[in-house]
Amino acid sequence: MVLKIFCKLHLHQNNPASARILFIIFVVKLIFYLYLGLTKTDENDRLSHHLILIAIMDIIIAQNSGFCYGVRRALRLVENLRTKFSGPIYTLGELIHNPQIINYLEQKGVHSISSPEDVDKGIVVIRSHGAAPEVLAKLDRPSITIKDATCPHVKKIQNLVKELSLSNEEVLICGNARHPETQGLLGYCHSKGLVIENIDEARHLPPAKKRAVLAQSTQDLEIFQQVVAALLEKTNHLQVYNTICNSTLTRQKSTTTLAKKVDVLIIIGGRNSSNTNKLFLQAKKILPRTYFVEYPQEITSSMIKNARRVGLSGGASTPPEALMEAVAVIKKIDQAQQSNQQKVTPCQS
Repeated sequence: MVLKIFCKLHLHQNNPASARILFIIFVVKLIFYLYLGLTKTDENDRLSHHLILIAIMDIIIAQNSGFCYGVRRALRLVENLRTKFSGPIYTLGELIHNPQIINYLEQKGVHSISSPEDVDKGIVVIRSHGAAPEVLAKLDRPSITIKDATCPHVKKIQNLVKELSLSNEEVLICGNARHPETQGLLGYCHSKGLVIENIDEARHLPPAKKRAVLAQSTQDLEIFQQVVAALLEKTNHLQVYNTICNSTLTRQKSTTTLAKKVDVLIIIGGRNSSNTNKLFLQAKKILPRTYFVEYPQEITSSMIKNARRVGLSGGASTPPEALMEAVAVIKKIDQAQQSNQQKVTPCQS
């Protein structure tokens, strides 16, 4: 007699109580079916007993995954504008670094432009990354209505940079020089700003009596600390402002913590998303089996092969729907793997 026990793959979202209940149900069923199998078969059939156990896979979503406050705020602003105005609506650059959301907005008639010269009239939304003053000046035309969706935290950094530069400070921004937020911050520096991407660039700076250093809001905390340490050796008086937003720090911490608890970790988000890329690099240092996908459909069977615990995390621009789609994809793959690769353990008579 072949005894099969099918245990449904379940979604575990840091809910120990739910996990305990499922485990107790599993154990009770296992004991019950073992008892039936060992007491209701004849002697000849007893030797052919096999227990086919399909392993329970935990799918754990990192806390604070998905949209941050600034992204939700920007998206809500655009959606509200679309319901109120029938005319053209544009975003200066992609509103969110996520292809699914950009496609969604395009279908709603919200189009992204790369520069102020690309639009003659209508509503132009400044995305959560902000924009430099000279860019805003080019949009200041009677035929254009500007709606500012700059993240409040980024706005605070802009004001800080402006204040420091007006005080004749040399302002160093630890971040990605090509990122729109950093490019916008440079516009508030009055030609006194410089972007430092890593510790090597900081070490190559000349000595100075006085400097100020701050961070792009989505910067990796470890990189920022390394840059600050290098600058301390080259600056007599260094003013340090940790301007990494709390949402970024919390997301980085929860993702790296999860990387230590799972067999496989999958990071979901736009490939041009700065914070999502940083999540991937941080987790990869801890867990080699960390993968970066832009769409849930990119998840393959080889990624989760033989994994008992699979972690999911997403950047600040990753929609919650993408995480749930990833759960469905993983479940489907796991079910297929279990049907093709069953572990058979003989029962003792």
